[in-house]
Amino acid sequence: MTADAPQTREALEPPAHEALRGLLGAWALDACPPHEAARLEAHLANCPSCAEEGHRLRDAAGWLSADEPLDPEPALRRAVLDGCLGRRDAAYRVPAYAEPYVAETARLDALLRDLGELDWLEQASLTWHGGTELRRPAEVLSHLAAVDGVLARALGLPDPAPGVDDLVARTEVVRAAQSRRSPEAVRAFWRAQTRAVVETAALAPPETAGQAVDYGAFRIPVRDAFLDRAFECWIHADDIAEAVGYPYHPPRGAHLRQLIGLAAKMLPLALAGLREAGLATSPAPDAAGAAGPRVLKLIIEGRGESEWLIPLDDPTWTPPPGTEPTSTLAIDGVEFCFLCAARRDPARVPVGILGDHAPARDLLAAAPLLSRP
Repeated sequence: MTADAPQTREALEPPAHEALRGLLGAWALDACPPHEAARLEAHLANCPSCAEEGHRLRDAAGWLSADEPLDPEPALRRAVLDGCLGRRDAAYRVPAYAEPYVAETARLDALLRDLGELDWLEQASLTWHGGTELRRPAEVLSHLAAVDGVLARALGLPDPAPGVDDLVARTEVVRAAQSRRSPEAVRAFWRAQTRAVVETAALAPPETAGQAVDYGAFRIPVRDAFLDRAFECWIHADDIAEAVGYPYHPPRGAHLRQLIGLAAKMLPLALAGLREAGLATSPAPDAAGAAGPRVLKLIIEGRGESEWLIPLDDPTWTPPPGTEPTSTLAIDGVEFCFLCAARRDPARVPVGILGDHAPARDLLAAAPLLSRP
């Protein structure tokens, strides 16, 4: 009997054959532990069908290299990953609330992979309700890393701006620390932080989702902080794409709906801020009448299609389903997000309004207040 005989018999035994076949997806992505990879490769030498499928998957996975441009058909990546996950469970599962962040950081990183040397010198316009700043892509990454660092700190990870709470000051600290590094080094720093944040959330107990993240001016739970970071990542990726003439699309509908939900949750606070500044035109809560708290129905059309009830008088009140609205405001989902990011003029954004126009117009004016430097 030769030394290869046990492997030949194993390849013909269905249970062992199927167990090894189930490792092909992970092997194609170099995700197998060394002992499993060695056992599988010995099996491939004696099983033509597994060898053919394994090499086909590995060839396809080669298109998924982290530093390849985005030319391959997107369906190819999804087909390979679905096949791998169908055969072998992931090492950890990303929480649903973190999925938009994973997607948006990956899309931004894909854009950055395609930037040429001169593209890194272009200046992107970063707009917020207080003005506009011009920043090169590496500086935008420093800004994202600075604010992501607040979430990282809440998860027990290293803070890139330790001891600094003000978000503007945090950006300056991180930008100064990264200013002498190459754009690719800054990209690597930002990527490492985003991956650490996602992996930590994936391995954390479920109650971590409700843990508070303190941004100084406001506090939100971890699950909302991930959506906040996904929102800003998309907006600033779009800023970079516009500066370098790169085609960039909004998030997928399911993720956009989650981002819109976070904005809808925070709009009452922005509206209260508009009133405190004396810029609202609708009556203040104490002058709203005896009919009870007023509600605006926000209808999101197009991508991210959904409906939300926004309290107009008491930011802490959650209107029960079926509450009769004072006003109804219809707006495209992507346009609504750009409005909340101060990329649209509240007086010019296309909308449809039914009922009392004043609170609807106040809500549109308040939306850009959700943006920040």
